[in-house]
Amino acid sequence: MPYIPHTQNDIAAMLATIGVGSIDDLFDEIPAVLRCGNLEKIPPSMTEMEIGQLMRQRAALEGGAFCFIGAGAYEHHIPAAVWEITTRGEFYSAYTPYQAEASQGTLQLLYEFQTMMANLTGMEASNASLYDGASALAEAVLMAVRLTKSKAKRILMPTTVHPIYRRVVQTIVKNQGITLRELPYDQESGTIYPESLENYAGAENAALVIQQPNFLGGLEAVNELTDWAHAQGILVIAVVNPLTLAVLSPPGEWGTKGADIVCGEGQPLGIFLSSGGPYFGFMCCKKAYVRQMPGRIIGRTVDVEGKIGYTLTLQAREQHIRRSKATSNICTNQGLMVTAATIHTALLGAEGLERVALTCHANTVTLVEKLKQIAGVSRVFNGPFFHEAVLRLDKPVNEVLRELAAHNILGGYSLVEFYPKLGNCLLVCATEMRTAAEMDNYAAQLSSVMEN
Repeated sequence: MPYIPHTQNDIAAMLATIGVGSIDDLFDEIPAVLRCGNLEKIPPSMTEMEIGQLMRQRAALEGGAFCFIGAGAYEHHIPAAVWEITTRGEFYSAYTPYQAEASQGTLQLLYEFQTMMANLTGMEASNASLYDGASALAEAVLMAVRLTKSKAKRILMPTTVHPIYRRVVQTIVKNQGITLRELPYDQESGTIYPESLENYAGAENAALVIQQPNFLGGLEAVNELTDWAHAQGILVIAVVNPLTLAVLSPPGEWGTKGADIVCGEGQPLGIFLSSGGPYFGFMCCKKAYVRQMPGRIIGRTVDVEGKIGYTLTLQAREQHIRRSKATSNICTNQGLMVTAATIHTALLGAEGLERVALTCHANTVTLVEKLKQIAGVSRVFNGPFFHEAVLRLDKPVNEVLRELAAHNILGGYSLVEFYPKLGNCLLVCATEMRTAAEMDNYAAQLSSVMEN
């Protein structure tokens, strides 16, 4: 049964006090067409025991498979200490630290997180987490439009950006008069087609989005793209995997002036795959733009006795005052995920992050070379790649993936839905978790499937 403290008599008394006949009357200003009605797709209630059994069944479905899927969520080794510390009561149950005097530990951790993200991205300021990478990009787009008031509400959005991210952005901004202008990718390299930018030279746009590495694994010409955007007077939004920044050029150093806003998914930093979440998003920017950045910023200062103290320095959030001028609809954060990411990053350090990133790249290169030797398998693009790559199969890719799954292999991410022009193509990734034996087994099983 639900844990609702009010009895029917309590509810009746409260309604009588405010002069309302029923709870439904409190929402009478909402048109009937907008009401959801009965939640027919919600399954019947379950007991605590039944829920426990269901969760164990779901967990068992994930056990033991060898994962070669990337596409924005990656299986990495997470030291046992990360979640042992994260789930301590002091962190596990902590919420937004409004009372600084009672939340110094949480505030210090968030401050350290901001420092790490600023260092990784090469930017001047970082917030303390968003919901996920997709909504972080949407927030970055809204931020760019606010910063370029004199510009048209148009965003240059390459098709090499994660397709789910693009869908989320479209959902969030479509009713705000913001237009996403798609930029095609070069069929040879799998990166932004340079000539397509010339169609927008001299036009009013708010920002150019650049994902590095892009969704297809390709490495974009970030320096040239960033300088082109700034020459046109538009902002640059970088979408990055924080782990890859241990070896790739940070967005703050792209081109002559660096990217203006940086966002992405923080899952690679100590967060388990967990069937798709919860994850967390992050955002960094130049100091000049910090007051338009959503979320919150933790600052460090000293008290009257000269002791270091931490506090919420900037929190332009709608549940406080001036709601109509809030920068975002964000009213909470993925604080527990940020806690894990901070501990994970601190444990690995710069050298550890670099070692993991290089191992991931080496494993993906090795896997691609093994799979290319199989008849009916070829690499699609000829440009450099990082972390993942696209392969074309001579058989229907979804059927191949089903057969591999029967052998306990999650063989990659089908691109058929989002990139139909690529035909039967597969996005593959091999993180540091994949061993040589596992990659050999994948190659052997794929070879068998392609022969039959």
